[in-house]
Amino acid sequence: MSNLPDVVSRDQWLAARRQLLAEEKALTRARDQLNMKRRLLPMVKIDKDYVFQGHDGEVRMIDLFDGRRQLIVQHFMFDPGWEDGCPSCTAASDELSSGLLAHLHARDTSLVVISRAPIETIERYKAKRGWAFPWYSSNGSTFNYDFHVTLDSSVAPVEYNFRTMPELEQAGMSWLGEGSSEQPGYSMFLRHGDEVFHTYSMYARGTEMLGGSYYFLDLTALGRQEDWEEPKGRSGSSRGAKPDFRE
Repeated sequence: MSNLPDVVSRDQWLAARRQLLAEEKALTRARDQLNMKRRLLPMVKIDKDYVFQGHDGEVRMIDLFDGRRQLIVQHFMFDPGWEDGCPSCTAASDELSSGLLAHLHARDTSLVVISRAPIETIERYKAKRGWAFPWYSSNGSTFNYDFHVTLDSSVAPVEYNFRTMPELEQAGMSWLGEGSSEQPGYSMFLRHGDEVFHTYSMYARGTEMLGGSYYFLDLTALGRQEDWEEPKGRSGSSRGAKPDFRE
C-alpha cells in the first residue's frame, strides 16, 4: 500500500480533513475575488467584419450569439490540412453536452466552437464524433490570428498567452515562432445591441480549469447572474460612463 494514502484513525482523518477544508475555503474566497476582478476587466469593441462558414452557410460575429447577450468561443485546434481534430480539444468537446448548453442558454449565453479547418472537414469530423453543438470555420478570415490561436510569423506577429515572441523565447518557448501552429483557447464576448465586445480570453493551462456551466459563466463579463447587481466599475461613474448592459 506504499502508493496509497496512510491508514489512520477516524479522529486523525477528521483533523486532517478540517485542515484541508480551511485551505479549500481560502481558495474559494480567492477564486471569488479573482472572478470579480475578471468581470471588471475593460473590453474592446470588435470592429472587424468577420465572416464564418457554418452548416447553413455564411454567418457573422453577431449571428454567433443566436440572439443572446454573451458568447463563449472554444478555439478548437484543427489545421486546414488535418483530417481529424486535435485529440485534447476533442476530449474537451466530448463534454459539451446538451445539458451544459441549456444551462448556459438559461443565463443568456451561447457557446460555439471555431476552427480554421474548412466547414466540410468540420462537418465530417463532427458527425464522426456524434456532436450537436454549433461549430464554425474561420477559414479565409484573420479571426484565429487576431485571437492568437493560430501562430504564424509570416501572417501576423506571434503572441501567445499574452507574451510576445521575445518573451516566449526567454521562457524557452521559441518553437512557437517556427512555422505555423494551432493552439487552444477560449474567448468571451458581450453583445450590446448590434455592437460586439471582446471581454476575456484564456490560453495554455488555464483552459484545463473548465468544468460545468458555472465555470464557463465565471469567465464572462456578467458572471453567474445569480443577482443583477453590477460590480462597481462596470457601469459606475468611477470607471467612466458606460452603457447599462442589464437591459
